[in-house]
Amino acid sequence: MSALQMDKHVRRHLGALVIAIAGAMIFAVTFLPPLPEPQVFRGLADNRTVFGIPNFLNVVSNLPFLVVGAWALHFLSQAASSGKAFADLRERYPYFICFFAVILTCFGSVYYHLETDSSRLFWDRLPMAIAFMALFSAVIVERIGVRTGLRLLIPLILIGLASVLYWRWSLLYATENLLPYAIVQYGSILAIVVMAAVYPSRYTRGADIIQVVAIYALAKGAEVLDAWIYAMGGIVSGHTLKHLIAGIAAYWLLRMLRRRAAIDA
Repeated sequence: MSALQMDKHVRRHLGALVIAIAGAMIFAVTFLPPLPEPQVFRGLADNRTVFGIPNFLNVVSNLPFLVVGAWALHFLSQAASSGKAFADLRERYPYFICFFAVILTCFGSVYYHLETDSSRLFWDRLPMAIAFMALFSAVIVERIGVRTGLRLLIPLILIGLASVLYWRWSLLYATENLLPYAIVQYGSILAIVVMAAVYPSRYTRGADIIQVVAIYALAKGAEVLDAWIYAMGGIVSGHTLKHLIAGIAAYWLLRMLRRRAAIDA
């Protein structure tokens, strides 16, 4: 199979993958029983008020998202001068959106934790969905092709937005159903891991994306163990640790970009 035929073959499979994600969401909504918010995520173990700020640690622990996101946007804006992190400057576009969404996650999460209700949770989840799908596009750009990844950027983001909008609609007008959002979050992560395993990156530090996923998985584990971790000493909760560890995952992604270089063909 020639390189051109291989490229077309991969693009067809990627297009099928995006259609499969959208199809899985439609199938889940149509045929599977609704998935309400798991009980483990309802209510936070640490709701202490400090300096008049409710849920203080769960609020201030979002600061790393703002710091890392702003740092990353500055790095991306300066990347044109180094020529190391991106062989094609268009490759920055998904990362711009991803890290801008990380900043918005800070504000959305703060807004939610100041008064934890479902209407505010919408603004927490919306930028997260954007960040996941933008990162998905970035991995396609680096491992499959620039044009392919950029063409899929907007469709992927729209799928992410639709999953959160549907969750909110189901909460207001039907039976709460978190399945489409779960498919977007965990499906994009799984797709990233598979692509990283199958297709080599055009840059050094290619394995770092797996480390980013592993760190984020650790953050999700801390979230599940929120109350258990808090009960260990009453100092910090699992949800607070989730924010801090997820911030490390965002930093690790930036670290990958700052340290990598294009691999000569």
